[in-house]
Amino acid sequence: MLNFFKNKKDGKEFYFPITTDIHSHILPQLDDGSTDVETSILLIKGLMSAGIKKSIATPHIIGDIYRNNADTINHSLSILKNELKNREIDFEISAAAEYMLDSYFYDLLENKKKLLTLKNNFILTEFSYSTRPEHLEKMSFQIFTEGYQPILAHPERYGYFHNDFDMYQRLKDLGFMLQVNLLSLTGYYGKDVAKAAFYIIKNDLASFIATDLHHERHLDALKDLKFNELFKKMLSHKEWNTEF
Repeated sequence: MLNFFKNKKDGKEFYFPITTDIHSHILPQLDDGSTDVETSILLIKGLMSAGIKKSIATPHIIGDIYRNNADTINHSLSILKNELKNREIDFEISAAAEYMLDSYFYDLLENKKKLLTLKNNFILTEFSYSTRPEHLEKMSFQIFTEGYQPILAHPERYGYFHNDFDMYQRLKDLGFMLQVNLLSLTGYYGKDVAKAAFYIIKNDLASFIATDLHHERHLDALKDLKFNELFKKMLSHKEWNTEF
């Protein structure tokens, strides 16, 4: 079913490609996303106005910056869910994490720590923006050996792949499911990222799309009406994120 929302300004219907968002940073005070509960509520209301009914929040877990865990994440989730209930805001929210594939992550794997999953065995992962990952086969093998299915967040944003688009197929062949950011298609992160995102979508390499919402500027860009036809043209050929 196509997802349309009404623009309050002119009453027109505009296409938004998802009703379930599997990647966002809307839990308060955990990472570089929402700074407080009020901001989280504002972001959620923005998602709702775009037709999103469910969100799986994915705060960063990065060894040298954000050492979040089940306790810190679930505590923040509980506070936000209570506030939604108090304000009678009908929005389904749960939480997982976005794992940087760094040494800390592999320590968690080796020590059999239970990872926070989007659903079943799906985990959201990311690479460093600055350093091209080495030993991809070993990385994916370790993840699969522990019983997890990795989803790679925003592969289009890793600049070291921009001169080697064949890497997106290789990543998929290694078992990474690819998740493209909606903002990438709009040019929010620049022309090179947009070009990579278009390539991934056009070549049917993307399994999921998501907002990667951090703040109100992201929300404004996602709901900019000039991208309505772009989203419809690029993304209306299938239903997205139905696994969740």
